[in-house]
Amino acid sequence: MGYVLNRRVSFSLLTVIIVMFSSCKADSKCEFKAIFNFGDSNSDTGGFWAAFPAQSGPWGMTYFKKPVGRASDGRLIIDFLAESLGMPFLSPYLQSIGSDFRHGANFATLASTVLLPNTSLFVSGISPFSLAIQLNQMKQFKVRVDEFHSSDLPGLHILPPSNIFGKSLYTFYIGQNDFTSNLASIGVDGVKQYLPQVIGQISGTIKEIYGIGGQTFLVLNLAPVGCYPAILTGYTHSNSDLDKFGCLIPVNKAVEYYNSLLKKTLSETRTELKNATIIYLDTHKTLLDLFQHPLSYGMKHGIKACCGYGGRPYNFDQKLFCGTTKVIGNSSVTAKACRDPQNYVSWDGIHATEAANHRILTAILNGSISYPPFALNHICPSV
Repeated sequence: MGYVLNRRVSFSLLTVIIVMFSSCKADSKCEFKAIFNFGDSNSDTGGFWAAFPAQSGPWGMTYFKKPVGRASDGRLIIDFLAESLGMPFLSPYLQSIGSDFRHGANFATLASTVLLPNTSLFVSGISPFSLAIQLNQMKQFKVRVDEFHSSDLPGLHILPPSNIFGKSLYTFYIGQNDFTSNLASIGVDGVKQYLPQVIGQISGTIKEIYGIGGQTFLVLNLAPVGCYPAILTGYTHSNSDLDKFGCLIPVNKAVEYYNSLLKKTLSETRTELKNATIIYLDTHKTLLDLFQHPLSYGMKHGIKACCGYGGRPYNFDQKLFCGTTKVIGNSSVTAKACRDPQNYVSWDGIHATEAANHRILTAILNGSISYPPFALNHICPSV
C-alpha cells in the first residue's frame, strides 16, 4: 500500500504514555533526570538515519533548517517534551558520533513495530528494531552505565549517573506500523485480530522496565490514521466509507477499538504494579480535532499534506513521497514542500508537522488528554 503500508512508516501507534509518579507528590518539585523513549518515526530523533544515512531536504526545514533525522519539518512531540522539562533533545541510541546520554536515550527508529518484524504477520520493509529489540537495548544501556561507573571507565562524561533510572520518564509512542502495515493485504478486520498481541507486548515491556527500577511511564495512543493522506490514497474504499471530514470511517473505528483496548489494558497493568502510576495519553483526541477543525487551531489544511505531489485533495502520491524526484510520463517531477507548514496538520501524508506536534504537547502538559487525570505542568513546577 505505497510508502506507508509497504515501507511501514506510519505515524506510529501506539502512542501511549505511561507515567508512574510514585515519587512525585502534588506538593513537591518533580524533577525528572532523564527520558528514555521507545517508538517509531513519530518519535525517532535520528536513530534510523544513523543506521541508514540517506535523509535529505526538505526534512527539518522549519526548526532545524536542515535534515536531522526527524520525520517532520521540525520538532517532534518528544523534542517538545524534553524542552519542557529543561532537557536537551534526546540522542538516538544508535548514533555513535555526537551523542550525549546524560539526560536519557531514544531507542525509537522509523518504521519500528511492537511485534517482532520476522513474524508471519508482516512482510519485508519494516524496521528490524522492534519494541523487544529496543527494550534489550535499554537493558544493555543500564548494564553498561553501571559497569562504567563501578570501574570508572573513560566515557562517563556522556553517561548518566547509575541511580538515574528510577528518576526518569519512560515514554512509549509506538504501534502505528503494526496497525497500518497489513491494511491493504488483510483489511481492517484482519488487522484487528492481532491488535491484542500488540497491546499485550506494550504492557509486558512496561512491567519489565518497572522490574529494573522504572518509576514513571507515559504511553501515547494510536493516531486517527484514517485521516492520513497516505492511507486515504492507499486503502481501497468508496465515498460511503468517508465521514464528513474526509476521513476513513472503518479505519478510524478500528483505531478506536485499539485505543479502547489499550486504555483498559493499561488500567489493569496499573492495578498490578502497585507502586506505579500509569498514564494513558489520548493524543488521538487532539490530532483528530486538528484534522477535523484545523481552522480552530489557527491552521488551514487538515487532510492535505504539506510535502508531497498530486495537488488536491491530499497532495500525496504513493509512488512519490516527500523530497523525492521521479519521471512521470515525459516529465521529471519532485514532491516538494509547501512554504507554510505551520498551516498544515500533515507534513508528508504520514507524519505530523511541527505545528501539530506542538499543539499535542500543550494538551499533554495541561493534562486534558491524560487518564487518570494528570497535569505535568502542575506536578512538575519546572515545566
